[in-house]
Amino acid sequence: MATSSSSSSSSIAISPRKLRSDLYSYSYKNDGNNPLVITVLASLIERTMVRNERIDAKNRGRQTLRQRDFRSKVFDCHEAPDMTVQCYLERIFRYTKAGPSVYVVAYVYIDRFCEANPGFRITARNVHRLLITTMMVASKYVEDMNYRNSYFARVGGLTTKELNKLEVELLFLMGFKLHVNVSVFESYCSHLEREVSIGGGYHIERTIRCAEEIKSRQSEAQRIYNHIARILL
Repeated sequence: MATSSSSSSSSIAISPRKLRSDLYSYSYKNDGNNPLVITVLASLIERTMVRNERIDAKNRGRQTLRQRDFRSKVFDCHEAPDMTVQCYLERIFRYTKAGPSVYVVAYVYIDRFCEANPGFRITARNVHRLLITTMMVASKYVEDMNYRNSYFARVGGLTTKELNKLEVELLFLMGFKLHVNVSVFESYCSHLEREVSIGGGYHIERTIRCAEEIKSRQSEAQRIYNHIARILL
């Protein structure tokens, strides 16, 4: 959310080795910097959303065989929130200080959820609810101490009742497959590293740049609003 944190991230060349080191580091507890995995995961999810939007646009107006379980629609918002995936993950980190491993496990859960529900596609309307729910469940699995559901709900912009329902639906739709062993964790870390090494750097840089542009526009709009308000007063 803070422009300074995004700017600092954009100035760092993310390499697979640096990402690997960061995933097993606890420095985030002291220096306050966003874990690199946030930027990489945001880039990966944003690309998935773009691909899904293209598929939906291609299938729009004609009958398609894709059938979606009505239960997974619980993650849909009426309107897509005006916040990028990058900013949303940064917000979660700012208020929960969830470690890098939590983001990796949340990524595992998202993958398992999509595999168990082939009719579900990540879009701008459901990505935020899916992220806050998987992050909360992953935090409970990984961390020794956790915040209450009500706190995660405030961080994610939901009511406690909404998040409680999303958690239950996620667990049932995943078949309660929450265990992540070391080999699975390592394989997903390796996948994130490949995201960086195989052309991922460009998309990561673009994701940061888009987030900074959105923040800049929002700051300018707020400045104009405050100026008008002072004139009227």
